[in-house]
Amino acid sequence: MLSRLFAPKVKVSAHCDLPCGVYDPAQARIEAESVKAIQEKYQANDDPHYRARATTIKEERAELAKHHISVLWSDYFKPPHFEKYPELHQLVNDTLKALSAAKGSTDPATGQKALDYIAQVDKIFWETKKA
Repeated sequence: MLSRLFAPKVKVSAHCDLPCGVYDPAQARIEAESVKAIQEKYQANDDPHYRARATTIKEERAELAKHHISVLWSDYFKPPHFEKYPELHQLVNDTLKALSAAKGSTDPATGQKALDYIAQVDKIFWETKKA
């Protein structure tokens, strides 16, 4: 009897775990842009203290970008997205690997590569929002 009393009255479903509008690859892009900017500033500065601080901040920003991409992959993208975009799993993996490479590098080219991958994720993301 209690189970019927507390049973849900209405069933709901959604393609993501929160209302739409909370996910956006722009968060990852902004962090990755910071990574690349820090790499460029690192290259232009010889001060070891500055470089040490820049390295720490760059690594934090790269981790945040990886987090945002991982959240998109695990919480936003669903089986219908992976069916329509079969390259999505590999693209997310490549994006995360590129962000890891940028995290461990002071070469702005690695930051740009991560940004290029994020742009591809962004394109697919916005295509899924049209549906």
